[in-house]
Amino acid sequence: MSITLKPLLPGSTLGVLGGGQLGRMWAHVAQRMGYNTAVLDPDAHSPAGLVSHHHIHTDYLDPAGLKQLAAVCQAVTTEFENVPADALAQLAATLPVSPAASAVAVAQDRAREKAHFVKCGVPVAPHAVIDTAAQLAAVTDNLLPGILKTSRMGYDGKGQLRVTTRDELNDGWAKLGSVPCVLEKMLPLASECSVIVARGRDGAMVNLPVQRNLHRDGILAVTEVFAGNVPEALANQAITAAKAVAQELNYVGVLCVEFFVLADSSLVVNEIAPRPHNSGHYSQDACDVSQFELQVRTMADLPLTQPRLHSPAFMLNLLGDLWFADSSNANAAQVEPAWQKVLALPGTHLHLYGKTEARVGRKMGHLNITAATPEAARAVALQAADILGIAPF
Repeated sequence: MSITLKPLLPGSTLGVLGGGQLGRMWAHVAQRMGYNTAVLDPDAHSPAGLVSHHHIHTDYLDPAGLKQLAAVCQAVTTEFENVPADALAQLAATLPVSPAASAVAVAQDRAREKAHFVKCGVPVAPHAVIDTAAQLAAVTDNLLPGILKTSRMGYDGKGQLRVTTRDELNDGWAKLGSVPCVLEKMLPLASECSVIVARGRDGAMVNLPVQRNLHRDGILAVTEVFAGNVPEALANQAITAAKAVAQELNYVGVLCVEFFVLADSSLVVNEIAPRPHNSGHYSQDACDVSQFELQVRTMADLPLTQPRLHSPAFMLNLLGDLWFADSSNANAAQVEPAWQKVLALPGTHLHLYGKTEARVGRKMGHLNITAATPEAARAVALQAADILGIAPF
């Protein structure tokens, strides 16, 4: 059955739960397109709140705050996956919310996420759900060595441990608080990649190109995007799998699906993020439609057009470490990175998030590098990394 959409036109107010950098970049794009924006976030100095028309400064489950957001907005989204799904469900009683609380709830729980992948028929690493001591004892030896991850509230490498023996598994579960966990078998990895899809309320779906990613200490460090960054057959498989995941969720909005590429060139799904993603930031400067414009379009029921990559691109994640001459010393004096040297390089695009305090490991911004060829983009990216003190890649 086809769905007839009634778009929310510019001049409407769009809202977001969460005031971080993703909300800030979304707000900039929404405003450029002619929309007013509203942010609900408990931080009075949140990056998105500081640039929006409305900043509702309350907790995510505060009834008065949610009522105020619903009163000023015609549609609402979220900018981080750990927003309470109940807040989305409450808002959905009176206005369109994307993604739906049900989809976000799946992304918030690794066990439910893994079950969803299996249901979709997409490849997933061998794993076991551990909610109880009995399930812990029943884990088979063929899942070791593995990665033990808390089912909820884990991101950027947090809430997970490597375990190689049964004793380490038992100790690890205790160290994580004996909370529900998922144990994933460690597989021989060759690389990592991700796909960002956008799906409308009418079922229309488009995708950004496949992104090849490098993580360091569990945090995305570098993304590279250009034709041939991954083999064509593998790229097509990743796009097909990502769309299947979104379709089965009846997803509306922007969704990132992350993959592991194994040593034998096969692919397994790692996890999903129900929002724009760090690995899609390059699209701001290298595509004719960015991931944030796709988010606005899905919220407002505007047409989705297939994004076009017009330039090879590299994205460097800028962590708070760069502001410290000695990042191992939290009390060391802060020094502003040499932006003038970086911006003297051709094709560099600096995006800082308006955070007032740099901290080691904190995402402070990113640098997009575009060029006519992948080789030229990589060369400039390596020059920028050297200036900033980022390890080469």
